[in-house]
Amino acid sequence: MLEELQLDRRLQLALDALSFDSTTEVQSQVIPAALAGGDLVVSAETGSGKTLAYLVPTVQRLLASDAPREYGPAALVLVPTRELARQVLKHCRALLAKTPLQVYGITGGADFRYQESLFRKNPEIIVATPGRLLEHCERKSTSLAELQVLVLDEADRMLDMGFRDDVLKIIGYSPDSRQVIMVSATLNHRELGAISRSLLKTPQTIAVGTAREPHSTIDHQVMLADGQEHKDKLLFALLEQGGYGRVLVFGNKRSTAIRLAGLLKYHKLRCACLHGEMSTEDRRQVITRFNDGKLSILCASDVAARGIDIKDIDLVINYDLPHSGDDYLHRTGRTGRAGASGLALSLVTATDWNLMISIERYLKLDFQRRSLPGLKARFNGPKKQKASGKAAGSKKKVPKPAAAKSKSRKRNQKNVGKPSARVKRDPAEKNDGFAPLMKKKPRP
Repeated sequence: MLEELQLDRRLQLALDALSFDSTTEVQSQVIPAALAGGDLVVSAETGSGKTLAYLVPTVQRLLASDAPREYGPAALVLVPTRELARQVLKHCRALLAKTPLQVYGITGGADFRYQESLFRKNPEIIVATPGRLLEHCERKSTSLAELQVLVLDEADRMLDMGFRDDVLKIIGYSPDSRQVIMVSATLNHRELGAISRSLLKTPQTIAVGTAREPHSTIDHQVMLADGQEHKDKLLFALLEQGGYGRVLVFGNKRSTAIRLAGLLKYHKLRCACLHGEMSTEDRRQVITRFNDGKLSILCASDVAARGIDIKDIDLVINYDLPHSGDDYLHRTGRTGRAGASGLALSLVTATDWNLMISIERYLKLDFQRRSLPGLKARFNGPKKQKASGKAAGSKKKVPKPAAAKSKSRKRNQKNVGKPSARVKRDPAEKNDGFAPLMKKKPRP
């Protein structure tokens, strides 16, 4: 397919150096469509090659362009996290190896003045996170007036992280003639349709597979647990038995990832932690060590669910079950990439049961049950289940009305049937003010 496109020779040499001789399904559809110049909305499963699908036509367009450029990038790739920015930057530099084009990354956590010096080198391509790039635009460190291609990678994730206003402000600095490519593994975010209608001009939608389809090369398993202590024992037993090259362990909270990393280090396992509050340098160092094989286990919060593109991740463990089916897809998509096989295993307690059923139904997936000898959970599923598979709760007791409750009180029943101590006056008798005063009955 690439031979038919007649790519620039320098780009073709870079692709040959990467042994890029065949395209994936999403690449074969996106590259020709992007080279045609129209706006695109692209959806495909994780690990399907979406990054090269938009980078190859972007680089080709810049190499073929004869338009003079004074200042500011000609192409911009916006991503939600620093980890994803580094992955895109790595792929882009490989494509530019035989060309005179330059690419730099602009993300939060790095020195602002150093980034200003990068802009002064006038690179053709910028890979950036929205918050930091908006700062540079507002301080006039760079200009987007000559932007030709704008890519929104993991667009739904940017919306979930609250970058909607930042993205719209950044786009306001760019010309209307730009080409926009919106890319994500899922495009069913409630705000995504409104943004695409306002930013894209008659876009072409390319969907490879369904947004809710789990990765076809991953085995999905669940292991029932009785609580946190039991989950810790299961996790350690799984990792101690070995057989996995690289393992990702996900927790829903930063504190969980930190605790698990400390626990596994205590048991002499090569492990580190990755979360959003770490500095850019520390996060880069952890990922490099993990990629180089100096670490075999990485305990992470959801900051690592997107953007980590490391080969040979054999196992993804959901210590905490993710909150949605889409989050499950992105977490488990770190394994089984580029056609390789992988395993995703989730630890499920009684409180997670209904969430597990919801993820199964959303993704149309059947989890395989698994247990470890000597560590099988006492919990084996709810006693009563609905037709959907969720736990059937007991009927709630209807509280008695307040009036009925007051009548049943013991102190209100002790004088029942006894005559009233008060003197009853004839209702026909009128008090004209001259009647004698009533004496109170003396107390016994």
